[in-house]
Amino acid sequence: MMLKKQTVWLLTMLSLVVVLSVYYVTSPGDQASPFVPDGDADMVLGEDGEQWVLEEDVDVNAEAVEGELFEVLRMQLQDERNALKEQLTAKVASNEFTSSEKNEAFNEMDELVKMASKEAMMETMIKALDYQDALVRTDENQVLITVIAEEHSKADANALIQLARQEFGDTKQVNVKFQSNEASAEGDSEAGAESEEVTEDITENLDQVEGE
Repeated sequence: MMLKKQTVWLLTMLSLVVVLSVYYVTSPGDQASPFVPDGDADMVLGEDGEQWVLEEDVDVNAEAVEGELFEVLRMQLQDERNALKEQLTAKVASNEFTSSEKNEAFNEMDELVKMASKEAMMETMIKALDYQDALVRTDENQVLITVIAEEHSKADANALIQLARQEFGDTKQVNVKFQSNEASAEGDSEAGAESEEVTEDITENLDQVEGE
């Protein structure tokens, strides 16, 4: 009789263990734990105006927004170039074009690859100068450089223009545009227009500096 009671008790405990195991397996994981910032952390209202968040988190989100925007622009440019490459590849493989036309198409494809490589290299060099992020695009005879920086000067722009001329040559006009995280995240068109005007002024001043 005692052995039977022990068996029933053991089966009951095993059943309880199984039930608890199933509960923990099926329950949502990584539930948010309460977070208590340290005494030095500054709290600000979030975008919804209701929830308080760390101020440094707001800065990180702004950088993430700009980084995502740059990635979208890079992907769009890559898609456009891939479509052009497909057209040029079809032209090279077609019997409807002359050898001269095929060679021209092949050279154009080679130029696209070289430009993409130079753009990526230029972005890497700019970020190596401690800038938060950079987007470099070539458009016919122009090199368009957009840099994320909270502080900048004409000397900074001149340095980037010189760097671009070393990478792309002197035949292309270089335009440098600085943006802050705040202006980028808010999509402030007025701030963008102001940056473009400064860029034109910087380009003119660079020629004067070189003349001296």
